[in-house]
Amino acid sequence: MIALVVLVLGTAVLGVWWSARQGAVRAPRETPVGIDWASSGIALADRVTFVQFSAEVCAACRSTSRVLGGLTGKGDGVAHREVLVDDHLDLVRTLGVLRTPTVLVVDGGGREVARMSGVVSDTQARQALSRVSKGALETEGEARS
Repeated sequence: MIALVVLVLGTAVLGVWWSARQGAVRAPRETPVGIDWASSGIALADRVTFVQFSAEVCAACRSTSRVLGGLTGKGDGVAHREVLVDDHLDLVRTLGVLRTPTVLVVDGGGREVARMSGVVSDTQARQALSRVSKGALETEGEARS
């Protein structure tokens, strides 16, 4: 009986932990220098691009795509590009994409500034956008110094 209780509590804790990580905005991985997004068929926007790595049979990918598409349709230098992992295995390996959907938040210079995995909510996507704005302000301040 005790083993069953421990198993149920362990499963519940694991479920809460997993759920909390869904779509969470994380710091970027160390992106290799010189990724040529254009040669991979990914046109970056002036300010920020959500690069979403998806699979054809991924329901969470469709949901994330709708959220990001709704956020980027306003034409303010923000774009959403969906990339099928099967078609871009080289990028998947290079960028360390381990699951779908994985969304990289890439600034206008092609640098990854944030990363999200799992279903992304509107709030989480906006939080990622704010990281780009903060990063741009910090870069401008360093350039002036």
